Amino acid sequence: MKADPAVQRRLLDLAQVDAELARVTHRRRTLPEIAEIAEAEKVLRAKQDALTTIETTLGDLTRDVKRQETEIDQVRAREDRDRKLMQSGSVGAKQLTDLEHELATLERRQAALEDDLLELMERREAVEADVQHGRVELDKAQEAMADAARRRDSALADLESVEAKRTAERKLAATQFPAPLLSLYDRIRAHKGIGAALLQSRRCGACRIELDRNAFSKIREAAPDEVVQCEECDAIMVRTGESGL
Repeated sequence: MKADPAVQRRLLDLAQVDAELARVTHRRRTLPEIAEIAEAEKVLRAKQDALTTIETTLGDLTRDVKRQETEIDQVRAREDRDRKLMQSGSVGAKQLTDLEHELATLERRQAALEDDLLELMERREAVEADVQHGRVELDKAQEAMADAARRRDSALADLESVEAKRTAERKLAATQFPAPLLSLYDRIRAHKGIGAALLQSRRCGACRIELDRNAFSKIREAAPDEVVQCEECDAIMVRTGESGL
């Protein structure tokens, strides 16, 4: 294939634009914020699960406290009823003795229930503190993820701006090349990553491999408008005064 040497040299500008577009694509895939968000999501789920567990425990303790309070109220009501019955003077000696025994039993029962209630309330108070701490930790995790998402979105917006600008430049630059030359360049770039590079001091600018004597002799003998390619990476090698020919 033949192409004007000046046109071939413009391939270097096109390759530079394509290299920047490739960097944008790579940068978009490897933004550190993406990994940060993934990690933040794991932390957030863990915090949510922990808070759900502790809130469930708090709910269970609250129900136990209410149940205990209800039972204590029932015992107190029974005590009040027995005392009123004793004070009414309408009961006989045997029934009075039975009521006295029942009151003693109820008093012991109430004391035990109140001790259990105090323990439950202390446990609930500790769990309430854990819930408050868990909510603070969850808020922190949510803010950390939101912050990473904001930074990711900002970085993506910058990349999109660069990509749009370079894509427009490439579209304009592509019109300057003959279709066969552009097709060859694009095919090489699609398969190898770099379509064209400068031949500099007997070294291919794409794969950075120095040409052997035979390959270099062939390029030296090739006509200026001959499109030459690297034997190692297939990239079009653009010849200039820096090529050492």
